[in-house]
Amino acid sequence: MSYQQYGISPQLVERIKLKMKNPLVKERIKGLTQGLTKADLQNSVKVHQLVRTASGILNERLSSVQEQQIVQFVLAQRIDPNNTFHLIKLWGMFR
Repeated sequence: MSYQQYGISPQLVERIKLKMKNPLVKERIKGLTQGLTKADLQNSVKVHQLVRTASGILNERLSSVQEQQIVQFVLAQRIDPNNTFHLIKLWGMFR
């Protein structure tokens, strides 16, 4: 899994996947990510802010190192939220 190359633990990913099954949490995260652009996901300040907000919604305490690892992962993926192929690739990565 490529997220592991960035030091993101599989246990953290599994906890977040489990929490995302809660419909209320899922809707709050959808609201947070709605309207994001490729430029937003390449802006490290914006991504850092999104990670902090999402971790608050998910009630996950992240260390500064974990936050930085997630930010670096997102920036490296060059995600375009309007490109279906990119979204399918991400979905497959976290299945």
